[in-house]
Amino acid sequence: MSLEQEIKLRVLSEDKLDLSALSWLTGFADGKIETYHLMNTYFDTADSELFKQDLGLRLRKKNDRYLQTVKTSGVVKDGLHQRDEWEHELESADWDLEKLQQTPLAPIINNADLWATLQPIFTTDFVRETLQISLPENTTVELAYDRGQVSAGNLVDTIHEIELELMTGSVEQLKQFATFVCSHLAVKPSDSSKAQQGYRLVKRNILPSNS
Repeated sequence: MSLEQEIKLRVLSEDKLDLSALSWLTGFADGKIETYHLMNTYFDTADSELFKQDLGLRLRKKNDRYLQTVKTSGVVKDGLHQRDEWEHELESADWDLEKLQQTPLAPIINNADLWATLQPIFTTDFVRETLQISLPENTTVELAYDRGQVSAGNLVDTIHEIELELMTGSVEQLKQFATFVCSHLAVKPSDSSKAQQGYRLVKRNILPSNS
């Protein structure tokens, strides 16, 4: 288990950012821009049992690799997301139940009938560009620029955001860097995660049948 700490910044323009052209940013970078194609499927029961327990379960395809991730909803304030995360690489697209048993999902897995009802509920599909940022106080931050979409049923929403994830060091340095980025780009802090975007679409899909 690790504590994920990141600040999300929503990009206000529809235009694609060119990170390599931002000299004020690349001056902090340690290494080159790396690009990944991320396809994620989120799972829950039909009545959102995991969501009710403030849990998320995701299967990620990162280029040709698979990862399973469990997250708690954690605490969010002014764009800073802090939550527990359990992530493990997989050999295929099949769950590693032994590893999942080491997470808060264990009671759900132990309930065979409930576990059997888990199903894909929404997906995210986006391209991620990352830069490793070096800051004072031995602080390192991964800047991830994500552009794509989240889909649930026939509904789609846009993903266009920057995530600043604290890898080592000071949360205060992370906050200061986020403020610095906001002063140079048309972005604003966001308390909404991609998973929350997906669940909002799921809710919109369900509501018409209840009206």
